[in-house]
Amino acid sequence: MDSIKLFKKVTDSISIIFLYILLLALIMGMVKTLLDIRLIIFESLESGFSHMVTSVLTVFIVIDLFKAFVDYQENDRIRLTDITDATIFIVLREIAVGLYSQEFGYEFILSLAALLFVLSIMRVLAIKYSPAKSRAPGADTTNVQSEGQTAKQSVSAILDKCKAASESN
Repeated sequence: MDSIKLFKKVTDSISIIFLYILLLALIMGMVKTLLDIRLIIFESLESGFSHMVTSVLTVFIVIDLFKAFVDYQENDRIRLTDITDATIFIVLREIAVGLYSQEFGYEFILSLAALLFVLSIMRVLAIKYSPAKSRAPGADTTNVQSEGQTAKQSVSAILDKCKAASESN
């Protein structure tokens, strides 16, 4: 057996196992979120809401990780945008938890905000300089040019109709 095929089978098996684990975590997260509703009703609104926000943001993190593993399973690559999205959700969750619990000092919140800013810039750059765009440079520019030509033609047609209508009045 070829070592590359063996590596592919092992990584596929591991990613499938992780997908099932993440699916189970997603289901458990939804159950926990639904159970946190009773905290809002029967306990204080503030603590219940804090638990609810934490649970919902955690579910979003698991969903994003699930999406990254599904994308890896289908395309055999990890997209930087998926990983930065998950990391952004993690940082947002920590900021929300810190703000609600009032445990963190302003220095820590500012450092998390700086990290969030850097991750956002990294995500924008990952989209702008995506490898998918650089693989087929002719295809993307042709598509964009044809869409631009169509838009210019339809704008010209609208302007011509407006000019004809104003001349007839």
